[in-house]
Amino acid sequence: MNKTAEKILAILEKRKGPVSGEEISRDLDITRSAVWKQINELKNKGYQINSSKTEGYELIAPSDLLLPYEIKKYLKTNFIGQDIFHFQTTPSTTWIAKDLCRKEEPDSLNGTIIIAEEQTGGVGRLGRAWFSPKGGIWATIILKPKVPIERLFFVTMAGSIAVARAIRQMYNIGALIKWPNDIYIGDKKISGILLELSAEADQIHYCLLGMGIDANISPDDLQDGMKTPVTSLNVETGEDINRAKFLANVLLEFERRLNLIEEGEYESLVREWKSLSLTLEKRVRITTPRKTIEGEAMDIDDHGALIIKKDNGMVEKVLSGDCTPI
Repeated sequence: MNKTAEKILAILEKRKGPVSGEEISRDLDITRSAVWKQINELKNKGYQINSSKTEGYELIAPSDLLLPYEIKKYLKTNFIGQDIFHFQTTPSTTWIAKDLCRKEEPDSLNGTIIIAEEQTGGVGRLGRAWFSPKGGIWATIILKPKVPIERLFFVTMAGSIAVARAIRQMYNIGALIKWPNDIYIGDKKISGILLELSAEADQIHYCLLGMGIDANISPDDLQDGMKTPVTSLNVETGEDINRAKFLANVLLEFERRLNLIEEGEYESLVREWKSLSLTLEKRVRITTPRKTIEGEAMDIDDHGALIIKKDNGMVEKVLSGDCTPI
């Protein structure tokens, strides 16, 4: 959405009633024809605007798209989300983020977010398809964190905590985190976090935090093609979710915890993750490409590995894999 359209939208929001095209034209020093053109642009973006030859233009309802303008109404971060790229549909927000990082210095992109209303080729953990229909929140955050590469798991941890905390604070629903990076409500998945890294030796070029959150999606659309039981925020709350407001809260929670990580406050993040864990002190089955491990999930270590006490009494650390309660 261009700057002129944003200025017209701000006028309509402030007035809370009809505004003549002549008044908008005079205030912005543009032609009446330009006003009409930008009003149509706003309508194409999902804004409900009444147009009357006698009274002018009146904003009836905001767009329900995850437009940068709408997100920034609620955004209180210092750098996360200050630059936002919005797409109606794309194969993958991560692909777009990678392309940006090839064209520009990652330092200048730190905190930039790529958002899509729909992904047609999203990929989750272990290369699985990431089902991403309209109504969800599908985003990738470009990061250049000041974190040792061996501590990078904490960025994923911060993302998981941020989503769980935002759900709890805004909707009073007890969201929990299933190791390593999924957010659940009860026994149903509502969100997943994925971190991709570009590095050489111990030098981080950039990392991409992928975030998928089922927000306003019907149960029929959710379960289509999914093996894991899933749910969405509108199903759990019984009402449509203001996705822009919710995402702004997630980003604030994430930035707060990213700041802690960059300050070396790892222990506080581990404590918070454990307090939200759906996995610890449970009997689980961990499936990796090489083997399957069963036992009690006892703890996580400083690198995010899950510590399993197996049935034979042996203790094993697992860095990645599918975790299933048994």
